[in-house]
Amino acid sequence: MMKEQRNADHDAPVLEAENVNFYYGRAQALHDVTLSFPRQKVTALIGPSGCGKSTFLRCLNRMNDLVDIARVEGRIMLGGTDIYSSAMDVIELRRRVGMVFQKSNPFPKSIYENVVYGLRVGGVRDKDYLDEAVERSLKGAALWDEVKDRLHDSALELSGGQQQRVCIARAIAINPEVILMDEPCSALDPKSTARVEELIKELREEYTIIIVTHNMQQAARVSDYTAFLFEGLLIEHGVTDQIFMKPKNKQTEDYITGRFG
Repeated sequence: MMKEQRNADHDAPVLEAENVNFYYGRAQALHDVTLSFPRQKVTALIGPSGCGKSTFLRCLNRMNDLVDIARVEGRIMLGGTDIYSSAMDVIELRRRVGMVFQKSNPFPKSIYENVVYGLRVGGVRDKDYLDEAVERSLKGAALWDEVKDRLHDSALELSGGQQQRVCIARAIAINPEVILMDEPCSALDPKSTARVEELIKELREEYTIIIVTHNMQQAARVSDYTAFLFEGLLIEHGVTDQIFMKPKNKQTEDYITGRFG
């Protein structure tokens, strides 16, 4: 019974968007988007520039709250709670739904302090716990062997690819349920991109990952599911192989085959 229950829980979506509309002032950027994200799977959001994929991603941990003229309608459910309800603490939400941005953004601090930043903000002071979290997170980000002897050097001294992996380590240090990635490889060279892609495949063993990418090949390589957005509308969503090999919608096919975008 316990095993069946765990399997049922594992199959349930960890995050669900229901009829989400988003506005910048009077301009509507998302139209009635309904999409669920299975636990411990990678979902890629694809579409041409300006289609709303990054806007939608930022709705999932309320990063758009930082924009004065932004307004969201609909529901986004995390563990049975609407993240836009008054019952949801935004700091707790962003602990549960971490984010890695397009441009690596390590703080001007040591590698160690970058990784433990979220834990310190949350009130953790135990040095043994912090030390363990740094090692666990840097190993999780496939960076430990490269930096274990220089943890107190500035993170800004690292290469671009290493800086992005520090940001991933910072995201996983606080044990999130979901990791959002907004074009995490767009500023990286091919070798660093391959490292991050391999890392994404490893991280889905523990986390639900939602990635925005403009790179069709990357979406095909790393994701289990793909959602195609166009002009703020969710056009098609399904298993990645099906979306790329046999899309049901002609717009999807035209975009994937390079006819537009």
